[in-house]
Amino acid sequence: MSSSDFAPKVMKAIRWHKAFDIRVESVPVPKIQDPDDAIVKVTLAALCGSDLHIYRGHGGVEKVHISGHEFIGEVTELGANYGSHSQGRPELYSTLKVGDKVVSPFTVNCGECNVCRLGYTCRCPDGLLFGSPVLEGGQAQYIRVPKAGGTLFNLSDPKSWHSGLSHEMKKTALAGIADSSLLMLSDILPTGVFAALQAMNHPKVLPALTGRPWPSSFFPGDPSASMALEDRALTFAVIGLGPVGLCTCVSLLDMLSAQSVPFQIVAIDPVESRREKVMAVYNKIDEAGRGTGKFVAQSIDDAKNTVKTWTGGIGCTAVLEIVGNTSAISLAYDLVRPFGAIVSVGVHGEPQMPFTGRQLYNKNVSFDFGRCPVRVMFPMAFDLLVKRQDVFGGVGGPDSLVDRIVGPEEAPEMYAQFEQNKIGKVVFDMWK
Repeated sequence: MSSSDFAPKVMKAIRWHKAFDIRVESVPVPKIQDPDDAIVKVTLAALCGSDLHIYRGHGGVEKVHISGHEFIGEVTELGANYGSHSQGRPELYSTLKVGDKVVSPFTVNCGECNVCRLGYTCRCPDGLLFGSPVLEGGQAQYIRVPKAGGTLFNLSDPKSWHSGLSHEMKKTALAGIADSSLLMLSDILPTGVFAALQAMNHPKVLPALTGRPWPSSFFPGDPSASMALEDRALTFAVIGLGPVGLCTCVSLLDMLSAQSVPFQIVAIDPVESRREKVMAVYNKIDEAGRGTGKFVAQSIDDAKNTVKTWTGGIGCTAVLEIVGNTSAISLAYDLVRPFGAIVSVGVHGEPQMPFTGRQLYNKNVSFDFGRCPVRVMFPMAFDLLVKRQDVFGGVGGPDSLVDRIVGPEEAPEMYAQFEQNKIGKVVFDMWK
C-alpha cells in the first residue's frame, strides 16, 4: 500500500537549529517505522504562534528538528496495519487509502485508550507533538504520522467523521473550500472553538445562561429561583488577537448569537494592527453570526477601563487567555470577577504562575488550562469553518484570517516577521 517507489528520496524542510535560526534544508524523506504509520505528502503547512516558543529558544529545546504542527496533504504510504483486516480499531485503519486527502491535528493520538475514548485526545499516553524534538514537524514536503488511523481526518471520505451537517452538505462544502482554509482545522480553529466552548459551558457562566442563580443553575427543574435579565448579562474578555484569538472571537460570537441573553466582549491586544484585524473580521460577520451584543477591540489599559465601566467594577464573567505568558494571565486575573472563570489555551512556559493561593481564594477564581483536543473538536470546528467562509475563506485581505501563502524559501523571513508582529497567519506551499 504505497506510492513510495515513485517518491523522491530527499525533500525540502524548514528546520529549527537554535534560537531565531530557521533554515530551509534538504533532508531524507521519512519512511514507515511502525505498522500504524502513514506517510503524507504535505501540500500546505502553517506557521503558528506556538511555534514561536521554540523559535525564541524557550523550553530548553536543543535538538535540530523540522518545525510546524499544522499540515494538510495526501497519503502516499500506509503501514501494514491498514486494510480490511483491521477490524475493531478506529475506522481509518480499515478505510484509509493511498491518495486520500487528509488533515492532521497537531498531536498524535491512538483513538483506542481510555483517555482518547473519554475525548481527551490531546493527552493520549501515546501522544506526540508534531514539530518538536520527539517528532518531526509538518513544514516539510513529506511527514510521518504515527498512529495515523487514530489521528488523521480523511477529507476524501466525509462519512468517516460526524458533523452537524449532512453527508451531502459536507461533500458540497469540501468541494468549495480551499486547502488554505481547511488547514485551519489542524490547530487554530479547533483551539478557538475549544476556548469558547469551555467558557460558555463553565459552571460559573451557567447562572446567566439558565436564568437561575448558583447553585440552582445546576438543576434544570428547579423553579424556586429566577434572575432579572440585567443580572444575566455576560461580560467576556479575550486576551491575545493573533490567529487563535481571532478564531476564539468568531467562535464565541457564534455561540452567543444563539443565546437570548445580553453580552459584551472586549478583545484585547497591545498591537494596533491586530485590533484593526479583529474589528474588520467582526464587521464582516452578519448579525446572525455575531448576535446583538457589544464587541470592542482595545489596548490593555483601555480594556481595563471598559470592563470597569461595563460591570461597575465587578469584572468579567469569564476571561479567555490566548497568549500563554505571565503578563497575559495576570491581566486575566485582574479582569475576572469574583466567582469568575479563566480559560487559558495559550502555551505557558516555565515561569511560575504570578498568583498566590490567597489571591485565588479571595476571588473564588476557576481556571481551565491546557491544550486543545483537536481530534474531538474537529467536527464543531469544521461546521464553523463552513459557516464562516466569509472570514476563513479569503487570503490577504484586511478581514482574512490568512495573510500570505509563500514558498518554504521565505520561511526564515516569515518567522522573523511573525515574531515581531509584522504579519499574521502565514501558510507555506511546500512545493512552491
